[in-house]
Amino acid sequence: MTTPENASEGQASAERPAKRPSVFNRLYLGNGAFDIVGKRRRWYVVTSVIFLVCLGSMVFKGFNLGIDFVGGTKVQMPATSVSKQITVDEVKSVFTRAMGTEASTVQVAGTGASQQVLIRSETLNTEQVTKLKNALATELKPQGGLPAISDSAVSGSWGGEITTQAVIALIVFLVLVTIFLAVYFERWMAVSALVALIFDTGVTAGVYSIVGFELTPGTIIGLLTILGFSLYDTVVVFDKVKENTRGILGLTRRTYAEASNLALNQTLMRSLNTSLIAVLPVLGLLVIGVGVLGVGTLKDLALVQMTGMIAGAFSSIFLATPLLVDLKLTDPKVRQQAERVAARRANQARKAAGETGVESTDEESLNAELRKEAAMAAAASVPARTGKGPESRKVRPTGKTAGRPSGKKRR
Repeated sequence: MTTPENASEGQASAERPAKRPSVFNRLYLGNGAFDIVGKRRRWYVVTSVIFLVCLGSMVFKGFNLGIDFVGGTKVQMPATSVSKQITVDEVKSVFTRAMGTEASTVQVAGTGASQQVLIRSETLNTEQVTKLKNALATELKPQGGLPAISDSAVSGSWGGEITTQAVIALIVFLVLVTIFLAVYFERWMAVSALVALIFDTGVTAGVYSIVGFELTPGTIIGLLTILGFSLYDTVVVFDKVKENTRGILGLTRRTYAEASNLALNQTLMRSLNTSLIAVLPVLGLLVIGVGVLGVGTLKDLALVQMTGMIAGAFSSIFLATPLLVDLKLTDPKVRQQAERVAARRANQARKAAGETGVESTDEESLNAELRKEAAMAAAASVPARTGKGPESRKVRPTGKTAGRPSGKKRR
C-alpha cells in the first residue's frame, strides 16, 4: 500500500540529480564527455604561450653547445689508481684547482681494466695541458703514471656536420610525411599534423635551452627519434576522425566539430596509456643514467626523448585535431552542414516546447540518419567470423532427403 510518505520519498528521489560520472569513468567510456574541440580557443592560447616561451629561450638564451660544436680539448686517463677507483668528483676537483675553471664534462667510459675517465673542456694551450696532466698524475696517481694520460684537440666542425645532416633529414622527413598524410587522409589533416610536428620539435629544443643541458650530437639524434612517436599518435586520432566523419555532409545528427571531439575522446585513453608506458622507461634512463651512473650520453638522449613524447601526446590531443576542425570550417559545405544541424536542433526544441507549426518529420529523419550511420559503420568494419560452436558446424549429408519416395508401398 502506497502511503503519502512513500510517495513523497519517491518524488524526492526522482527529482534528485543524477550523480556525475568520475573523470576515470568518462576517460574509459570515451563518450565525448570532454569538450576539447569546443574549447579549442583556450588550448590555442596554452600552446601559443608554451611555444613562445621555448622560442624566446632559444633566441635570447641560446643553447649550451658541447665540445663537438665549439671545439675544445679532451683528456683521457685510466679510471683506477694504484690503490683505489678514481671518482668523477675527484677529477673535477683536480681540474678546477689546476685550471681555475670547471670542466665541460667528466665521465667514466668502459668496464673493468679498460675503464677510462674522459675529461672535456674548452680549448687549452700546450702549457695548460701539461699543467693539468701533471696535476692529475700527482694527486690521483692513475695506473701507468703520467704517460698513461693522453690529450687530443677536438674540432667543432664535426658537430656542425652532424647538425647539417640532421636538418636535411628533418626537412626530408617533413616533406614525405606531408605527402603521405595528404594522400592517405586529406590536405588539412596533413597541414595540422605538420603544425603539430613543428610544435613538438620547437618545444623539445626550447626545454633543452631552458634547462641548460649541454647540446651534443646525441641530443640531435634523440630529437629526430621523437618525430615518429608524435606522428604516430596524431595519425591514430586522425584515423578515428576520418571514421566518425564519413558521409557527415549528408547527416544532421552531429557537426564535424562534434564528431571530431568524439573521436578525440574515443582515443584519449589510448593516447594517455601509450604515452605513459613510453615515458616510464625513458624516465628510468634519466634518473638512473644521470643520478646513479652519471653518464652524459644517457642524459642527452633521455631528456630530449621524454620531453618530445610528452609534447607529442599534448599536441596530438590539444592542437592537431582542434586545428583540423578550424581548417575544415573554411569549407562552405562543412559550415552549411553545421547550420542544418543547428536548425534541426532548434526545430526539436520548439517541438518540445509545444509550439505549433513545427515539422513532425524530425524524428523520422533522425532515425533514418542513425540507420545510415550504422550502415556506413558496418560497411567500413571487418565482417564477423563464423562461430566454431556446434550450431555453426555443417551437418554431414546422410544420403537421405526428407520427403523422398523410398519405393515401398505403405500399408
